[in-house]
Amino acid sequence: MNTITDILPAGAWSGPAADTVSLDYDGRHRRRIVLTGASGAEYLLDLAEATHLRDGDGLVLPHGGVLQVLARPEPLLEVRAHAPADLVRLAWHIGNRHLAAQVFADRILIRRDHVIAHMLEHQGAFVAEVEAPFDPEGGAYHGHDHGHDQGEHAHAH
Repeated sequence: MNTITDILPAGAWSGPAADTVSLDYDGRHRRRIVLTGASGAEYLLDLAEATHLRDGDGLVLPHGGVLQVLARPEPLLEVRAHAPADLVRLAWHIGNRHLAAQVFADRILIRRDHVIAHMLEHQGAFVAEVEAPFDPEGGAYHGHDHGHDQGEHAHAH
């Protein structure tokens, strides 16, 4: 089994990938795990510390080549608004609840949660259930353990 210890950030490598691995958001926050590529080959990811892998990152194979990380589609909520200013206000409400969010110019993606969906709808949001890759913003503490437990709505930084 190939052991992987190095990551190339998305955009820092080029050319075709030797293989790909598709992982959901939780599956991309790892330190050590056996991964199965699309080819069926197995790889041991063995990093010094837990790391959040992003869509497009490359895992350096020991004998050359790159295993490309793909964000697997998962159940999400797509949040839209009447106007950009309304979307900014909705983003504040999402951030105030410390929810992982992927922010676009015209929408925000968050994990499915019927309570949050209801709250956002009462704030004037258009909320739809979607299946999409989820690659949320890292936040102010991205890459650092800042030691607070967020229970049911925990997210990686």
